[in-house]
Amino acid sequence: MAETIRSTRDFLGDVRTELEKVTWPDWPQLKNSTGVIIAFVVILAIIIFAMDQVSTLAVQFLDSLLGV
Repeated sequence: MAETIRSTRDFLGDVRTELEKVTWPDWPQLKNSTGVIIAFVVILAIIIFAMDQVSTLAVQFLDSLLGV
């Protein structure tokens, strides 16, 4: 039991030490990163939408061609 408490305390000390090394982004960096992520998601959504439309048209074409 004592070993578990000691190892937990050591772990939390290590976590604190590592968090002190972190460089947190300032407000302009945060806004820029958020804008980039939003733009990426929108572009990816457009690409997925276009792929969905093309595959739907292809299936409809094959359906009409085969008369199923």
